[in-house]
Amino acid sequence: MSRIMAIDWGSKRTGIAVTDPLRIIAHPLKTVPTQKVFEFLAQYLAQEQVHTIVVGAPFHEDGQPAQVAAEVDRFVERLRKRYPKIHLARQDERYTSRMASDIILRSGARKKKRKDKYLIDKVSASLILQAYLDEHGLWSSASGGTD
Repeated sequence: MSRIMAIDWGSKRTGIAVTDPLRIIAHPLKTVPTQKVFEFLAQYLAQEQVHTIVVGAPFHEDGQPAQVAAEVDRFVERLRKRYPKIHLARQDERYTSRMASDIILRSGARKKKRKDKYLIDKVSASLILQAYLDEHGLWSSASGGTD
């Protein structure tokens, strides 16, 4: 079975998370400099099967698109052109960075680790992915879910 990947795109860093092959668990994978994200994706996708890529959709608290939304849209279009056989989806990413910081804090991480933006970005990506899985009821058919 193939994985589902989530991307938390940022102008400097991009967090990436994936499910296990059975699509049961979302976990942080990596944070890469944004200018190298397509290089990373090419390497990863050559080794792993990915059915869907979920890209975080940036919104303000009031539901209006964030300023960076147009850049994320351009990124999604580049993904669509490079990987036409991979299903692309969007997922609201409001509050994920704040939630990621809270999770890292509650984990007992030292102050330096809590301030690590690379860690925050990949945890944010995993939160985007988990929200997508929860919202769409996507989990392994072996565990009784839908494909």
